[in-house]
Amino acid sequence: MKKRALFLVVIAAGLFSIPLFSQTDNEPVALGLPGDNLNLYAVLDIFQKSKTLEDFEKTLNDPDSKINNLDLNNDGQTDYIEIESHKEGNTHVIVLQTAVNNTETQDIAVIEVDKDKKNNVHIQIIGDKDLYGKNYIVEPSDTVSGTPNPGYKGDAAVIVNNNTTNNYNTTSYVSAGVSTWPVVVFLFSPVYVVYRSPWYWGYYPPYWHPWRPVYYHDYWGYHGHYYNDRYYRRTTVIRNPRYYNTYASRRNTSVVVRDNRVNGRYNTTYNGRDYKRPAPVTSPRPARPGNTTKPGVRPANPSTRPGGTTRPVTRPADPSTRPGTTKPAVRPAQPVTRPVTPANPSTRPAVKPAQPAARPAAPANPSTRQAAPRQTQSAAPRPANGNSGRR
Repeated sequence: MKKRALFLVVIAAGLFSIPLFSQTDNEPVALGLPGDNLNLYAVLDIFQKSKTLEDFEKTLNDPDSKINNLDLNNDGQTDYIEIESHKEGNTHVIVLQTAVNNTETQDIAVIEVDKDKKNNVHIQIIGDKDLYGKNYIVEPSDTVSGTPNPGYKGDAAVIVNNNTTNNYNTTSYVSAGVSTWPVVVFLFSPVYVVYRSPWYWGYYPPYWHPWRPVYYHDYWGYHGHYYNDRYYRRTTVIRNPRYYNTYASRRNTSVVVRDNRVNGRYNTTYNGRDYKRPAPVTSPRPARPGNTTKPGVRPANPSTRPGGTTRPVTRPADPSTRPGTTKPAVRPAQPVTRPVTPANPSTRPAVKPAQPAARPAAPANPSTRQAAPRQTQSAAPRPANGNSGRR
């Protein structure tokens, strides 16, 4: 009897533990930014199932879809999301934006649809950095072959202006997979015209009425399953940076949104609760080929570099402490025996030292040169009267 009771207790404990573990796995995560109230996984899923951009805009703002929970102007009512598309070659840029007031517009996210030279179609949705932070990107997973969502129906015709646009073979110009999404077929059809929402601040479609946003915990319950969905994934790599930079040059931002975010006015949606942050996303790009033994992080200390170097870790601040030198730390003063040169030339000695006897200088006038007296050996002095001495 006791064994049976113990067995029942163990079974009951196991049954009660299943919801606990499930609740732990499905614990809400939050960026702590306004973008928490528009799940980009759900937006990309709606984009895949839409037939046209107008249909996509209508579904985003449908209260039954429970996707739009944004209140960027903080007036207690959800904001209407407008769609604005741009086209350049084989690249389509679909911008999601909302009018904050009658003068300011804030971009929410941008969807890029690009077809490369091999007719492969790539799709990414990139959240605006003011609402989602830097490089918040969601894309279809490359690990799933074929159609990336079981909700897809490829045989649905798209009717635009009473013309059927996708009843032809799409594989002739685009590859399989995301290229068979109805909206992608519509974007690359010959009848496609760039779409821009006709609605703006104070002028909205009759089918739309704003509603009060729900708390984030409830909103997470609508779309939390997308984070474990194998059909979509997070990434940090922008596949087409050239066209994204072109879009960034005309990106719309709102001072009201920035002010509300800085002052924490969007935190009321969390109802005072704290949620864990999303796990960091690593780049899916493969490692660079080369020498695998190269250290991933460059050592900060030169002494730890490979190669057996004996370079000192810290360079001595005082040159006198350098190894292998006998140079004194203090430079010696100049010798005192060095004759000091007077600064004033007037202090020089007045009497110059005696000069050696010099050769008498020649007179300037040659006529004044005196002839040296000529000496005779035996001549007698000549008489004064001029007689020769003869008698």
